[in-house]
Amino acid sequence: MSVPSQPLVGFYFDELSKVRVIEPDAAAQTQELKDECKEFVDKIGEFQGLVGSFIEMVDGLAKQVEQEKMKAIGARNLLKSIAKEREAQKQQLQALIAEKKMQLERYRIQYESLLQSEREQNEFIEDFGIK
Repeated sequence: MSVPSQPLVGFYFDELSKVRVIEPDAAAQTQELKDECKEFVDKIGEFQGLVGSFIEMVDGLAKQVEQEKMKAIGARNLLKSIAKEREAQKQQLQALIAEKKMQLERYRIQYESLLQSEREQNEFIEDFGIK
């Protein structure tokens, strides 16, 4: 078989003398584009992996922040309730003090009354004993 003197339109021979239907330059550019695309896809995959890791890390931090926020809210509510309890206890103690002061005043008046009665009885006894 002889090689035709005129090249066939649309058929090309590569460096291994294989028949190709695409120009060698276009084939080289296509292969280069294919390699670049594969490299790009690999880099996109790596980027997606990094982004996924970053999102997981941010989600973890968000959960921690939310937990700390809930702890802070709980602590604030606890402090408010303690303050309310102390205020209620203070009011109870003030009421008890007022009650005890009133009781003390009643006892003081009763004591003075008893002293007056004792003086009057002693005067009566002295007056009765002398006569």
